[in-house]
Amino acid sequence: MADSIKVYENGPYVIQTGGTYCVDSGETKEQPAIALCRCGQSEMKPFCDGNHKRVGFEAPGAEITI
Repeated sequence: MADSIKVYENGPYVIQTGGTYCVDSGETKEQPAIALCRCGQSEMKPFCDGNHKRVGFEAPGAEITI
């Protein structure tokens, strides 16, 4: 279970996965954190591919502790 979600200023949501997460296909992947797009420009949606930098996305940051 995730214990925090960090919203990077001008960047993605980063979710601490606790080591694993499940994708739409039902497949479980091992990864300590995932970055989700919030600019809408990623070619790998829902995951971030860094396009927020290219398009000049601007939004405030935050951190949510679960």
